Amino acid sequence: MRTLRSLIAFCLVLAGLAPTAFGEGYHVTGKFKIGGEGGWDYLIADSEGRRLYVSHGGQVEVLDLDSGEVVGKVADTPGVHGIAVASDLGRGFVSCGRSSTVKIFDLKTLQPLGEAATGKNPDAIVYDPASKRVFAFNGGSSSATALDAASGKVDGTIDLGGRPEFAAPDGAGHVFVNLEDKSAVVRLDSKKLTAGSQWPLAPCEEPSGMAIDAKHHRLFIGCSNKMMGVMDSQNGHVVATVPAGDGVDANGFDPGTGLAFSSNGDGSLTVVHEDSPEKFTLVENAKTVRGARTMALDVKTHRVLLSCAEYGPTPAPTTERPRPRPPVLPGTFGILVLSQ
Repeated sequence: MRTLRSLIAFCLVLAGLAPTAFGEGYHVTGKFKIGGEGGWDYLIADSEGRRLYVSHGGQVEVLDLDSGEVVGKVADTPGVHGIAVASDLGRGFVSCGRSSTVKIFDLKTLQPLGEAATGKNPDAIVYDPASKRVFAFNGGSSSATALDAASGKVDGTIDLGGRPEFAAPDGAGHVFVNLEDKSAVVRLDSKKLTAGSQWPLAPCEEPSGMAIDAKHHRLFIGCSNKMMGVMDSQNGHVVATVPAGDGVDANGFDPGTGLAFSSNGDGSLTVVHEDSPEKFTLVENAKTVRGARTMALDVKTHRVLLSCAEYGPTPAPTTERPRPRPPVLPGTFGILVLSQ
């Protein structure tokens, strides 16, 4: 019987469908229904507070992270992109691209506490616990706006020398940010508010998502040329590249399992295991749904959560729209849940 099971497992490996040594493989185990209309961007899981914050339309949907029930919303966030959570201060922050502001809200009541002006079109936003600052990355002005998280006041602006995508703090006084148009990473000093040298990402191109293994000083970066780059966050050396799905937009790293993730628009979730700080193994490309390219990771339950919706047929190309996108079907927006 053991021989038969081994043979079946080997055949499944060849088919790309096998359970892995790290569990039964990631697969869809549910969906949190939200509905409504409008586009979406980032989402973030507050594993400590058990809430999921989801950008959607002109607001942030707030869900119970365990049940998926919608428990509230942060309203009036025009052009919402990202959400950052400062659990130690009881505050949340939303980057509003259309108004070029960061909206500040109370984590318990979800009521507004104020807002701060940023550079043009703030997109990614992260909280750095080492400096107790929030960094909003301005795609329209190639800069980062640093806010004092407790007061909401702007502490300074950092010129990045390129268009930022996503970022990650290491908890030790540095924030790393992808520069999409430079195919590079910049390390920021979160206390001095200065930018270091640009580290090239080659052979990775046009980076988008980023996650960090702070313990081992490794950055996991999603690149448009279908690979995940692994960079040493101490010296900028590209340690490894691993094949990934197409259309990546977000990355995650789970320190509890040693797994890094890439959520891809082609309907796949690339899962990579950190065997050691120098060796990384592709575990699987789990099936998701088309367009599910933004993700959050609940490090408590090890679940991956993906924003998604159903689409209608793609319209025929026109002179005005030579590359039309398929329309989102009203009321189908929700969160896909993947577990092992």
